[in-house]
Amino acid sequence: MSQARYRTVRAANWLRRQIRSNALWFLALALLVGLGAGLCAIALGQIARGTQRLLFGLAQGEHLSAAEAIAPWRLIALPIGGALLGLALWCLRRRQAVDIVEANALHGGRIPARDTAMVVGTTLLSNGFGASVGLEAAYAQAGGGLASLLGQRIKLRRSDLRTLMAAGAGAAVSAAFGAPLAGAFYAFEVVLGAYSTATVAPVMLAALAAAVLARAMGMTPYVIAAGGMHPIGTADYMLYAILGLLCAGIGIALMRLVSLVERAVHRSPLPAHWAPLAGGLLLVPLGLLSHQTLSGGHGALNLNLMAEVTIAGLALTILLKMLASAVSLGFGFRGGLFFASLFLGSLVGRLYQVVLAQIPGLHVLAPDDATVVGMAALAVAVVGGPLTMSLLVLEVTHDFNITGVAVAATLISSTVARETFGYSFSTWRLHLRGETLRSGRDVGWMRALTAGQMMRRDVPQLAADASVSAFRERFPLGSTTRVVLLDGKGHYAGIVETAAAWSPDVEPVAEIGTLGKLSQARLVPELGIGEVLEMFDRVAADDLAVVTPDGRVLGLITERHARRRYAEELERSQRELYGET
Repeated sequence: MSQARYRTVRAANWLRRQIRSNALWFLALALLVGLGAGLCAIALGQIARGTQRLLFGLAQGEHLSAAEAIAPWRLIALPIGGALLGLALWCLRRRQAVDIVEANALHGGRIPARDTAMVVGTTLLSNGFGASVGLEAAYAQAGGGLASLLGQRIKLRRSDLRTLMAAGAGAAVSAAFGAPLAGAFYAFEVVLGAYSTATVAPVMLAALAAAVLARAMGMTPYVIAAGGMHPIGTADYMLYAILGLLCAGIGIALMRLVSLVERAVHRSPLPAHWAPLAGGLLLVPLGLLSHQTLSGGHGALNLNLMAEVTIAGLALTILLKMLASAVSLGFGFRGGLFFASLFLGSLVGRLYQVVLAQIPGLHVLAPDDATVVGMAALAVAVVGGPLTMSLLVLEVTHDFNITGVAVAATLISSTVARETFGYSFSTWRLHLRGETLRSGRDVGWMRALTAGQMMRRDVPQLAADASVSAFRERFPLGSTTRVVLLDGKGHYAGIVETAAAWSPDVEPVAEIGTLGKLSQARLVPELGIGEVLEMFDRVAADDLAVVTPDGRVLGLITERHARRRYAEELERSQRELYGET
C-alpha cells in the first residue's frame, strides 16, 4: 500500500471512530452534506433553466411553462431531446437505477455512483428539453447520492448511512424550494419513512444549511408565496375537506394514467430506446395547445395565481398537463411528479373555488387559499408526506390559518390515497417493477436474513420407500424429532415426525413415506425472513425444509428459530433507529 493510500485509510478510520463515538462529529458531517447537496441543487437548476432558455428562446428569468410566446419550430427540441435520451439509454443498456427510496428501504442507504449519475443526467436531459417532468428526482438523487458516496467511503453503520443519505436528499429539496422545513420532512416522510430522535438533528441541520446557502447565493424560493391572510371558519374546513377527497382521486388517476401509458408502450413493438423520441413527437401538439404543459410547471403556477381564469380553461389545462406528464414518463423521459402534482393541485384548487363561486348562497373561498390547499392536497396523494406538503404551504404563505386547513386537507387526501391505492408515485413505480415497498422504511435487513442463512444443514434424511422398521432402527426415540424424506431421485418428499413413526398403531412393514407431511410446503434459500414466517403461518408447521429449485434438500428451519432471529434483528434495527447502543 502506498504512503498516500495508507494515510487516507487511517484518516477514514479515525473519522469513522469519531462519528460513532461523538454525535457532534455526525452533525458536522451532516452540515457538510447539506452544503454539498445545496450546491448540487443550485447547479442542476441553473443548467436546466439555461438549457431551456437556449432551446426555446426564453428571456432571463422567464419560465418555459409561462412563456408569453414560443416559436412553434422551437418545439422540435422535444423530439430531439427524446432522441438524445433514447441514445443515452441505448448506450447504458443496464438495469434500473437505484433511487433514494429504494436505497433506503432495501440497500441500507447505499447508492452506486453510476446510478446517481444516470438519474441526474437523464432527468436533466428530459427537463432541459421541455418534457413535462420536474427536476425534483435529480435534486433528491444528487443530494442523497453525494451523501451515500461519502458515507460509504468512510464506512458508516447502516443506520447512520441511511440517515445521512436522507439528510442529503432533504437538503437538496430544501435548497431547490427555499423551504428548509419542507425539505427536512421530505427526508423524514418520503425517504426514511419514519421519525426518530436520532435523525431529527442531522436532517434538520442539513436542510437549514442548504436553504441558507441557496439564499446567500441569491436564489429565490422555487415556489412563490401566495395567500392573503384570510379568516378561516368552520365552513372553510368542510369545503377544503371535500377538496382533499377530490385531490386524492385525481392523484390516483394521474399515477394510474402514467402506468397505463407506460404499459402500452412496453407492449408495443416500439423499441425502448425509440420510445422517448415518439413521446417527444406526441408532446409537440400538447405544447402548441398550451405552453403550461411543458417542463415542471413552476412559472405556470404563478401565472394562474394572478390571471383571470375560466372553468373551461382550467379544466382543459388540467387535462392537457395530465396527458403531458403521462406521455413524458410513460414514453421514457426521466423525472418526477413532485412539482407537476403541485401545479396540477393548484389548478384543481382554483377550479374548485371558481365552481363553488357559481353556486348562489354557498360560502365563498379565497382564490389563493384554494390554490395552495389544492396544491398540497394533490401533491400529497402523489408524492406522500402530509406534513411535508403542509409545511411547504406554511413556508410559501407564512399564514398559519391556511396551513391549518392545508393540514386537514392533506391528511384526508393522504389517508384516502393510502387506503384505496396504497402507494406514492415512487413506491408505485417500484411496485410495477415487482417490489412490494410502501415507504422508505428499512426492510432490507429482512431480505438479507434469508432462509439459506438461517437453516440447519445437518438434517437427518431417509428414503421415502424405506420401511417403518428400517426407520426405527436408524432413528431411535430421542435421537431426533423429525426426518426429511427423499424420493427415488433423491428429491425432497416430505417430513416425518419420529414420534409418529414409533406409534404402536403403525405397521413396521409400512413405507415410511405414508407418514410424511408437507411434501408441497418448501422454502427456497433466497426467501427473506418475512416470507419464511408467512409460510409457517400458512401451513401451520413447526419445521420446513429448504430446497433447491430442482428438489435437492439443503437444510431445515424451525419456526421457533425463525421467529427468534426475526425478533433479534427487529430489536437491533429499532436500537439503531433510535440511536441506542
